[in-house]
Amino acid sequence: MTKIITIITLFICSLMSAQSVQNVKLTVAVSGLKSDTGIVKVGLYNSDGTFLKTTYRSLSSEIKNNKVVVTFDNLPAGEYAISTYHDENNNGKLDRNAMGVPSEAYAASNNAKGFMGPPAYKDAKFVVDKDSKIEIIL
Repeated sequence: MTKIITIITLFICSLMSAQSVQNVKLTVAVSGLKSDTGIVKVGLYNSDGTFLKTTYRSLSSEIKNNKVVVTFDNLPAGEYAISTYHDENNNGKLDRNAMGVPSEAYAASNNAKGFMGPPAYKDAKFVVDKDSKIEIIL
């Protein structure tokens, strides 16, 4: 009988802890685009090791009135960073000039900028613990 009560108690505790994981919605508004041509790609990252390498999630959207709004639904609450760019020619990549400098507009969360290179995760990261909206200006 003690084993059954212990198993039931552990089962109930596991259900309660699973329900305590909070999922949130993150809305990202991108403005300052110079035209409605092409699309905007928004990459969401959840660690320093993957930042600007492998997105945790990504969305793209057509541009209307030089603005884009995308929403990441059902995200676990936590720490994230965003990078976004205006894919003007809709070729699926951030174009660069002969020196390797991006030739299409791009930005990161927190207006993070890199010096002689891309921005760092530590500068772009933010915490989402409830439904939130952030704005990024290209």
